[in-house]
Amino acid sequence: MSHQQPPAGWGPPPGTEGGPPPRRKGNAGKIIGFSCLGAVLLVVALIVAITLVARDGDGDGGGDGDPERRTPVPRSPSGRPQEESGARGDVKITTCEVDPVTKWAAAELLVTNRSSKASDYIVHVEFVDASGTRLSETYASTNDVAPGQQSKVTAQGLDQVTAKITCRIKDVTRYAS
Repeated sequence: MSHQQPPAGWGPPPGTEGGPPPRRKGNAGKIIGFSCLGAVLLVVALIVAITLVARDGDGDGGGDGDPERRTPVPRSPSGRPQEESGARGDVKITTCEVDPVTKWAAAELLVTNRSSKASDYIVHVEFVDASGTRLSETYASTNDVAPGQQSKVTAQGLDQVTAKITCRIKDVTRYAS
């Protein structure tokens, strides 16, 4: 028998004679690229959060609107808290507890915007024991709360706490959105 060529269109695809089929490209490049993008976005978000907290603490207010800040809760002669005004009066602690699994303290907050403009809030919460010693602290924020609107937010601590706690609002900053 002689070696004959198969009719046109009956053989392997052109360029594949004598070797394995071409390999498909993997998605490793995409995975690495998106991972790097996610890391960059995370770093940017952290820088923005740190800048907001630092701006809050330097006293100049900065930003679009002037922050409204309050001093510790005023007390009546009977020792009961008086109704607060300003930004601090917009925030109430609804629950205060330590998670039984993680041992992290958390405070559920209800923010009610009583101002006339949509506002952003940064709330500094501290967790103290029965003697008043600070065990942990954290910040919570909520943005673009319309006048009269309420927003529920969790202030989640990241330190393990084993004692019974009390949650206290240390500071509230409100900025016009």
